[in-house]
Amino acid sequence: MNPKVDWYFSKNDRWQQEIEAMRSIALDCGLTEELKWGCPSYSFQKNNIVLIHVFKEYCAFLLFKGVLLKDPNGILIQQTENVQVARQIRFTNLQQIIELESVLKAYIFEAIEVEKAGLKVELKKTAEFTIPEEFQTKLDEFPALETAFKALTPGRQRAYLLHFSQAKQSKTRQSRIEKYIPKILEGKGLDD
Repeated sequence: MNPKVDWYFSKNDRWQQEIEAMRSIALDCGLTEELKWGCPSYSFQKNNIVLIHVFKEYCAFLLFKGVLLKDPNGILIQQTENVQVARQIRFTNLQQIIELESVLKAYIFEAIEVEKAGLKVELKKTAEFTIPEEFQTKLDEFPALETAFKALTPGRQRAYLLHFSQAKQSKTRQSRIEKYIPKILEGKGLDD
């Protein structure tokens, strides 16, 4: 146990018993406990294996390279359609965690083996993401915007494209694009 992470488990939140059980399982697997992204994260030889996070409706183990796991129990969930690699195992009560303890440990040990083997996931390239018509129009109209956008890291480009594309109405897409043009021109990402 890492004392820097203890505060997360003493917040007395809705999922307290569940996340304490998950912590125990992760530590039983010999992983190193750290606090990353504001959540308890567990690594093997500095490689991220699993993270505990909570949501309104459930708490979950997030397996960083879950897409590479076999999943014989069919419990791995792709959080959203845009998540390429990580997979969640979701819980809505303590009993589920207790009943699945040996299965959860097996998944974690498999994830450790994935890291030992050095397996990687081929991520979708930025060029494979759809550029919304409204954004393409702006890029065509303003060469400086296109230059600035292409100068962003691939991850920042994808974040913008996903954010713009998620809006269902053209009006909303246009509004989002207008809002973020200054940040793109400054070379900043969506959340910078």
